Amino acid sequence: MSNRLELGRPAAAARIQGGPSAPELTGVVWFYPDPLGVVVVAQIRGLPHRDAPCAAGIFALHIHEGSACADQDFSETGGHYNPQDCPHPAHAGDLPPLFACGDRAFLAVLTDRFRVPDVIGRTVVIHSGPDDFHTQPAGNSGQKIACGVIRAL
Repeated sequence: MSNRLELGRPAAAARIQGGPSAPELTGVVWFYPDPLGVVVVAQIRGLPHRDAPCAAGIFALHIHEGSACADQDFSETGGHYNPQDCPHPAHAGDLPPLFACGDRAFLAVLTDRFRVPDVIGRTVVIHSGPDDFHTQPAGNSGQKIACGVIRAL
């Protein structure tokens, strides 16, 4: 096996759209199968911008168990995707945070916590704050501000 990632075409994607508290927020999260797991790539724009000194601009990113983003507060997304019933932050759906650069963020991560078919039909959620990777059950990451349903390509 090569020690290089060789991304082909993504097998799934979620089109992200912000809710009432972040209406300008949009983006895409792609899911690329890899022999080691899944490469998740997120490209986001319109993140809430904080001009205050030392404003963190860090936003939690999770895969949730739900299959819809219809409600204004994204309550239909349910909790973190967690098929093994692990404590947080060992949920399969726990991902690294988005670090804003102005109103944009880019993330690429390799994970073996799930395969692409496992997450098709589930949701990707961006939260208003950072995940503390400690608080149960979901990291005290604030309100859900954007959502997208993961669809096969």
